[in-house]
This record gives sequence, structure tokens and C-alpha cells, in this order.
Amino acid sequence: MKRRISFQGEPGAFSQVAAYRLAGADCVPIPMQSFEDVFLSVQNGKCQGAAIPIENTLHGSVHENYDLLLKYDLTIRGETLVRIVHNLIAPPGVRFAQIQRVYSHPVALNQCRRFFEENPQIEKTVYYDTAGSVKMVMETPPGNAGAIASAEASRIYGARILKKSIEDDRANYTRFFLLEKPKSRTRTPELQGASRFKTSLVFSTRNMPGALFRSLSAFALRDLNLTKIESRPLRGKPWEYLFYLDFIGHLEETAPRNALGHLAEVADMLRILGCYPVGR
Repeated sequence: MKRRISFQGEPGAFSQVAAYRLAGADCVPIPMQSFEDVFLSVQNGKCQGAAIPIENTLHGSVHENYDLLLKYDLTIRGETLVRIVHNLIAPPGVRFAQIQRVYSHPVALNQCRRFFEENPQIEKTVYYDTAGSVKMVMETPPGNAGAIASAEASRIYGARILKKSIEDDRANYTRFFLLEKPKSRTRTPELQGASRFKTSLVFSTRNMPGALFRSLSAFALRDLNLTKIESRPLRGKPWEYLFYLDFIGHLEETAPRNALGHLAEVADMLRILGCYPVGR
């Protein structure tokens, strides 16, 4: 039976591309309206996994998904990095000279500023989803509108790419997680050879001088490489924070195991979000 993998957005979204990379080309991507719907679909068993964006090299972290990682009891099983290539897309027969308005997600529009500066005759218009903007333009073609989205969205909806790779910065990547229920596997991935693993966790500290320093020293003292740290407000406790942290290491290795034991002694709360191979 093929695995159902949920993602936020319409078919052709970059999250669908990530779903195939994370779960295999034979998975069945299931589009969802919101990120919370994506988490719920795995929590209630309608899908076996989910592909969610967690951060972009230009736009930064997806804070909603950090909050949802804490709210739902799901485990990170993998990660992948997707190169974000924005294309100007229009219905077949529409020429570039005819384009007067372009629709897309606000982040995509913001990442193509140079294109709009060089083409001031084109009005940019916010839409809820990149792939959804292609779908909309194809279903109600006014003859002078285009969309910014992935090449996959163009293929799915039978549209035509007028200009490829119009994003300002080619070093534009989004990091995606594969989420599953904890009980779908009974152990963390096996430590094999020279494979590199990453562990993600969330913790809170007492609101006192040096608390965060003492927490992070658990990793520094063992020469563990921290690749990400993100703070989020701790709900119900104004001006106190949760800290999301990624480090290179496997839970079965001695140094990470000792570091987590050390952290547990000084943190108010500690939860392991997942241990998984470093993505590419």
C-alpha cells in the first residue's frame, strides 16, 4: 500500500516536491489547506507522514511549524533541502508582452523583486499559494495574467513557462521535515558507518542569569556542533521562551547521550523531536 504524505498547498507546490524526496517517488502526496491540517492528518492516521517546511535561507524560519511541532506528538524522521526556483508561468498562447499582472504567494513575490523592478508595467498581486496561483490563472484566464511558481506546477496544470528562474538569489533553499507518528517506528535510525545524523529537540529554562549558557554548555563541553537554535515565546509565561535546537549527532552515540543527560539536569522541560540523517 502506497504511503499517503500530506503537505500544505495545492498540487505542484514546493512541499510536494519535498514529499517525493522524503518519502519516495511512489508515495501519494495529499494537499491540505493549512499547516495545522497537515499535522492533524498524521495525528489522526489519515496520512502516514507529512512534509513541512521549517526554514528558508532567505525568508527565515517558519514559526508556525515550530509551534506545531510542540503542540502535536509527531517525530521528525528525515529532512531534505529543496532549491527554490521561481518561474513566470502563464496559460498557453499568452506572450510575455501581454502580461499585466502576476499572482503568487507573498514570499515568492518578495523573492523576485528584481524582476518587478525591471518590469514596472507588471503588477504583483498576492495569492495564498504559488501552485494555487497557476491553477487559478489556468481556470479563469483573463489573457493578461501570469503566476510565479515551480516548474512542477506548470506541468501539472498544463501551463507554459515564460521565464525561468526569476528569483533574485539562486542560493534560495527551503529545509523540509518528514514527520511521522512516534509509534510508526520503535527506535531511532540505526547508526551506520560514517553516516551523519542530526538530532532536533526543544527545551525551556528557568528565567535566571546564566540559565541558557549552562544549557548550551552541555553541547560545547562535548564538542557537539549546533547547527540551529531558535527561540519561541512560552505561552502563558510572558517574556519567557522555548529553545529549539539542532545538533550533529546520533542518540546512540556517547557524547550526544551524555549531553542530553546534562541538559535534562538544568532544563525545566526537554523533548526530543527527532533523530534523522542529515539532509541534502
